[in-house]
Amino acid sequence: MRFLLDPEQREFAASLDSMLTAADTPSVVRDWSRGDHDSGRALWGRVAEAGVFALAVPEAYEGLGPRPVELAVAFVELGRHAVPGPLVETVAAAALLSCLDDPGPAKRLLPALASGATMATVAHDSGYALDGDAADIRLALTSEGLYLAPGHGGPVRPSLDPARRLFPVPHGGELLAPEPPLAPALLMARLTTAAQALGVGLALLDKTVSYVGQRTQFGAPIGSFQAVKHQLADAKIALEFARPLVFGAALTMTREDVAAAKVTACEAAYRTARTALQLHGAIGYTAEYDLSLWLTKARALRSAWGGPDECRATVLSGGRRR
Repeated sequence: MRFLLDPEQREFAASLDSMLTAADTPSVVRDWSRGDHDSGRALWGRVAEAGVFALAVPEAYEGLGPRPVELAVAFVELGRHAVPGPLVETVAAAALLSCLDDPGPAKRLLPALASGATMATVAHDSGYALDGDAADIRLALTSEGLYLAPGHGGPVRPSLDPARRLFPVPHGGELLAPEPPLAPALLMARLTTAAQALGVGLALLDKTVSYVGQRTQFGAPIGSFQAVKHQLADAKIALEFARPLVFGAALTMTREDVAAAKVTACEAAYRTARTALQLHGAIGYTAEYDLSLWLTKARALRSAWGGPDECRATVLSGGRRR
């Protein structure tokens, strides 16, 4: 099967790229990493105006979705520009709330998520929530059910990516559902994480190709050296192999396809990050250099919402069932 984005989807991606290029996202990321959310919230509002979060919210709750393919298109661009904030978590929260047996919480919370007036985060497994200090809606998944947590408790937890700020979420709050359906939220979270990672990898590749064309050794750009070309070609192939898996998974939305897309895109981005770091040399290790904003994100996304081993096990379990 040959999958191509239609003209409307390509135009959507181009408009997001144009808007985010003009937004100077590296400075926004650095502000967010310090806990200064003003510029990040302003950018969040512009992303919402473009309709990104509405794509995750059903039409019954003032959204446009769910539309997984268009969400994947959007998250590639969000990753390409390293946009900070609980992007995946807001989409996961929308999927979680819209599938509850009681429509009350969805009617109350989802319209504001769709419009970008609020952002959401989800605490699961580890008990920590991404950007718990910035999110207006904090959902906590526990053995007793799904809770709307009253706030975040405690200091920020160090993260591989300084812009991914983790906060503990206290127990208690409003019980939304004793047995919430988790599968739709996990699928949407893994899909958008995969798309975001693909965008991060593409940005790292573009930045590295540009750098090796400018840096010279022995009187020639290092990009002309065969060994450098081979490394960049390997990174390019890995990313291009991941791209159709991401959009194919957005079409089928099966747990095995989404898990395969997640592990493939995240591993491709991580490989590209390692290549970018090696070819940039010492400057690539400095936090002041913008490349670091994408390097750390590639590593953090690799383990978010299911690491490589967990996603591979999901793919293999589907094969055994067939």
